[in-house]
Amino acid sequence: MSSRRKSRPRPADRDDRRLVTRPFAGLPGEPDWVALREVVPAATAPLKLRDDGRDVTLATVLPLAWPALVRADGRVFLGLQVATRSGDVSRDLGWALEQALAADPGTSISTVGLPGPGPRLQDLLSDEPLDVTVHDGFDFWVEGAVDDEDGEIAASMERASATVVPTVRLASAPAAYWCRMRGRSHLRWALPDDEEPALDVLARLAVDGGLAIGPDTKYVGAFRAHGLLVPVWDLPVEREAAEIEEPVAALRARMDEALASPRALTPEERRARAGLISRQLTLR
Repeated sequence: MSSRRKSRPRPADRDDRRLVTRPFAGLPGEPDWVALREVVPAATAPLKLRDDGRDVTLATVLPLAWPALVRADGRVFLGLQVATRSGDVSRDLGWALEQALAADPGTSISTVGLPGPGPRLQDLLSDEPLDVTVHDGFDFWVEGAVDDEDGEIAASMERASATVVPTVRLASAPAAYWCRMRGRSHLRWALPDDEEPALDVLARLAVDGGLAIGPDTKYVGAFRAHGLLVPVWDLPVEREAAEIEEPVAALRARMDEALASPRALTPEERRARAGLISRQLTLR
């Protein structure tokens, strides 16, 4: 990639193994980036580059867990759910994308190694919103893919598709995903707000009317993933995604109202906050 690119400020002299706790900060749709990396099984989104007109598609998973591939028609796919080499997921993904852009059509990027200093996703991508499409499986791997003479890609697709749980992206809130698995339906919602204010709001709502999103629903805890909070609700197994759109929109409105009017928590709200923290898990 050209060294003349005007990139966003970044700590170029940092230790590449130091953990960047919020690697997707500054990207439009940061919560969706987090959700696609951690909780959505099969999804894609087109990406626009700052200085290159080539077609690039973000994918949750690629065949054989490749970091990237270049189809025979030249289209580039970037895998999101891959093992990271450094402490900065965004730099790792930027390095994989750089290698794919320099590769020949029909090439898979099978390993990227430990990246040195260089552009992150925030430097390479334009400011276009992330337009997510959720898939029932990984059929999108096949069309125009790299050669598969030995059937490895087809076998990998079959294995991966067998693990996909039904998932729907809600329209009522950004980065909110309904899914059905293990005899229950769930809502997993990556919040866009800083973690501490988000916890304060959840505590306030827990005391003032609760966090339910409809009859027979239950707030069960939250993941801490890439610097954002991802609350999770249990739903009745028969509850479809369309049935929770309205209550999720109402909860989102209450959360936005509370965020717009920050205040010190009451003793009861502080206890509720402590309870919420005790049910958190951290995903690295």
